[in-house]
Amino acid sequence: MRTCIGCRERTAPADLLRVVLRGGDAVPDPTGSLAGRGAWVHLGCIEVAERRKAFARALRAAAPPGMSAVREYAARRVAVGPA
Repeated sequence: MRTCIGCRERTAPADLLRVVLRGGDAVPDPTGSLAGRGAWVHLGCIEVAERRKAFARALRAAAPPGMSAVREYAARRVAVGPA
């Protein structure tokens, strides 16, 4: 079980997207194979998590991470639909 950093709901990892920090930017890790501390979020909770500054806290970043890669990934997944 993992907790979404946006809505704080506990759910299975398969229902969440893992995000890791790479060079000051948040990067999607759908396979869960990238090294480093991860944050888990529902695709629909990304905006809520950003407003709550949850990514910086969960990833233990000194500054808010860049979110463009995560937003693009979420937009593609929502447009295509569930895998």
